[in-house]
Amino acid sequence: MKTITVAKGDGIGPEIMDATLKILKAANAQIKIEEIEVGEKVYLSGNTSGISKDAWQTIRKNKIFLKAPITTPQGGGYKSLNVTMRKSLGLYANIRPCKSLHPFVSTKHKDMDVVIIRENEEDLYGGIEHQQTDEVVQCLKLISRPGCEKIIRYAFEYARLYGRKKVTCFTKDNIMKQTDGLFHRVFDEIAQEYPNIENEHWIIDIGAARLADTPEMFDVIVMPNLYGDVVSDVAAQIAGSVGLAGSSNIGDSCAMFEAIHGSAPMIANQNVANPSGLLQGAILMLNHIGQTEVAEKIQNAWLKTVEEGIHTFDVYKEGISKQKVSTSEFADAVIANLDQYPSVLEKVHYEKGITFNLPKYERKAPAKKELLGVDIFVQWNGEEADQLAQLLQQLNNGDAQLTMITNRGVKVWPEGFEETFCTDHWRCRYQTAEGNVIDNESVIKILSKAWEHQIDVIKTENLYLFDGQRSFSLGQGQ
Repeated sequence: MKTITVAKGDGIGPEIMDATLKILKAANAQIKIEEIEVGEKVYLSGNTSGISKDAWQTIRKNKIFLKAPITTPQGGGYKSLNVTMRKSLGLYANIRPCKSLHPFVSTKHKDMDVVIIRENEEDLYGGIEHQQTDEVVQCLKLISRPGCEKIIRYAFEYARLYGRKKVTCFTKDNIMKQTDGLFHRVFDEIAQEYPNIENEHWIIDIGAARLADTPEMFDVIVMPNLYGDVVSDVAAQIAGSVGLAGSSNIGDSCAMFEAIHGSAPMIANQNVANPSGLLQGAILMLNHIGQTEVAEKIQNAWLKTVEEGIHTFDVYKEGISKQKVSTSEFADAVIANLDQYPSVLEKVHYEKGITFNLPKYERKAPAKKELLGVDIFVQWNGEEADQLAQLLQQLNNGDAQLTMITNRGVKVWPEGFEETFCTDHWRCRYQTAEGNVIDNESVIKILSKAWEHQIDVIKTENLYLFDGQRSFSLGQGQ
């Protein structure tokens, strides 16, 4: 008997969780439930995190968490509890299988069978945002080597353990050469350790287009957090419906299982929601805790039910579906089909004893780090970059001089174009004319002079060489 933590969530959450737990009980899943409350009610009670300390302790004690969708209240600066849970518990891998149920659920792609593996902890989901000037806000995109190695190795191990033939990487490293470039480089490194698994890389935009058009080209796809969030929903809809998809969130010690859709408050308390997404999450959970026979029994019963045309309103379609049912009626139909198998859809069989033995990240020896210069970001309300350059050249010293000004990444000085629209947010680069190394004292001198001349410096970024390689972006047009 395995004790798990359960949260019924918000909106349609309680209805689909009750249906899911009813099916698990009927299938004789060996689980004991400890229920917690998280989400909207907790937020609105005055707890801005959406979860109590006792609830955290329950999750961390049991290690396994089955969660229905929750609502984050609009406004008030509330942070997404889903993101907080994934990051706080180290749930670095988000796995979302997307498989067609043709011809019983309408889809244009009958042969689709793709697994999206999404990095779950970093990227823009760090949620580190600042308003820097009257006109500009920023969000920091953080990609780390440990984060890349962990998720990419997980993707290749998943492919190896589940008999998948190919792992594809999606990034946008033609534009974001440092952040997405790191993800791509680590992918290429780790791919060499798996010579029996085909590997490929696609730029995210054309890769997503090909996934939408020809999903049978792909098998396992791994990508950074934001892309994975968007593409996994697209893939689920292509396969048939977002409402049919579940996901697992896997860490070194804890795991969380859920539907990929939201709390859908507009149809709450109407007994019409599809419990399939959460049920699929629960099946992933049963496999994770070693109850593969129960998982297999439920999945085959679910496939049989779908095959019989017993559908909730979201996937019901005249000419394909046979019976439109409520949430609770769908659960009852699945229960009635326990120990039955689909006739047309492929019967599932889950291998026992599949475990991921992933090595712990080993920090590399520090690179030789040399300071080449500094970018200072300033708020300035003028429009002529040449005028700003005259002001900023007063900060020049014997160690570093103004070499470039950009606005929203585009070089506007020297030799900028009058057609380039400029905001009040300017990046101003100081280096030696020869590109030599400087020291921190040179940066301090520049900032001190900026203070003296009442230049509004809003942030700085040091420009480094790591092992002799330039590790900062050039200006667009430079």
